[in-house]
Amino acid sequence: MRALFTTHSDFSDITPTQYDAAYTWIREMGLLDEANSGVPVNCRVFEAAMARSGVPWFRDADLLIRRPDELPEDALRAAETLGLTLETAYAQVSTAWGKIDTEERSKIGSAGELALLELLAASADGRVEHVAAWSDGHGYDIFVDAHQHSAHLEVKTTVRVGRLTVYLSRNEYETMLRDPAWELITVRLTPELELIAVAAVPKEWIAGQVPADRSTHGRWESCRLDIPPEIPVPGIPSITPMLAKDAPEILRGIAVP
Repeated sequence: MRALFTTHSDFSDITPTQYDAAYTWIREMGLLDEANSGVPVNCRVFEAAMARSGVPWFRDADLLIRRPDELPEDALRAAETLGLTLETAYAQVSTAWGKIDTEERSKIGSAGELALLELLAASADGRVEHVAAWSDGHGYDIFVDAHQHSAHLEVKTTVRVGRLTVYLSRNEYETMLRDPAWELITVRLTPELELIAVAAVPKEWIAGQVPADRSTHGRWESCRLDIPPEIPVPGIPSITPMLAKDAPEILRGIAVP
């Protein structure tokens, strides 16, 4: 335990109140559960501080901080206190952001798929199946079939307003190229994970943004797309012929928050 307080210099002169406050913070950050970790203590403390600090820049750290010299002043002060170099601090910020982003995308992505699935099940006049629940090899998440029409929906979800970033796998992209029923659908949820907007991203725009393999020795497997707000088309055009008469207008692209 004492090692957590003596990473950079001897803090033995802290008061009991300061000690208790520090101990509580360390416990709440889960650092006591990682006592035997091979990661240096100062790196773990710095990473926890960045991830849980609530500083406004952290959520968009992937865009705002591309180099060590772009670290904000508060991160630099924390790094100096903990004896971290600029390069190490930058690496820990990237690590912390990556962990939080991955966890958030998984949670929000699942919530978006289920919310859209529920809405479609109640609105489409036909069969709706969550194929991603039992296989991730299809290249899409939801299958809709009715009235001799089919739609294969790849769902990407966000709770953000003003920024729409999605990750597209190579399998999803190649499915798009060969499957005329494939459609990329963006779902926006409230912070409480309630569905408030649905839109489709045109295939032509996607095809114009993905990277290209330069040779047979290199192949991209996943790419990030930052979608401008004017690109998505409200609603889900491919399922319009399959909707019941009383289907919500949000699926038809009529009611957009």
